[in-house]
Amino acid sequence: MDDLFFMRCALEQARSALLRGEVPVGAVVVDGGRALGWGGNAKVADPTAHAEVQAIRMAAAERGGWNLSGCTLYVTLEPCPMCAGACVNARVSRVVFGARDPRAGAGGSLYDILRDTRLNHRSEVRGGVLEDECVRLLQAYFLERRGRGRPSPFAAVERPAK
Repeated sequence: MDDLFFMRCALEQARSALLRGEVPVGAVVVDGGRALGWGGNAKVADPTAHAEVQAIRMAAAERGGWNLSGCTLYVTLEPCPMCAGACVNARVSRVVFGARDPRAGAGGSLYDILRDTRLNHRSEVRGGVLEDECVRLLQAYFLERRGRGRPSPFAAVERPAK
């Protein structure tokens, strides 16, 4: 089991969210190769129901408590400040994301909440895993939703030099 495998699982959650009319973001919380929680965006009914929050809630229930030390969160889009804060509060050890979010990313793009030394917990962060596939899914959603004349907010995602 590796980062690519679990990011593909997160992409399946994103596709499920898309079928429900949601922004296609998916997340999976993994501990020792076992998925403890997963989810896709459900923001239409609840603005706090981001994929990461859904997955963290399920994983905490599965573990029987809030502390997710040793767990990795896989998510198709870089966590926003709210979701990064949830990762810090849940003590998620590692966060792996696909698409970078230069407008709201809190895993290093705009903010770096996940590694902020002023906070009581820091997560290891790896970005850009299956990035092209994650970006394409988001672009397709926004192109469809906004029409072909308006660009997707992910149309000009800057990618760091490799």
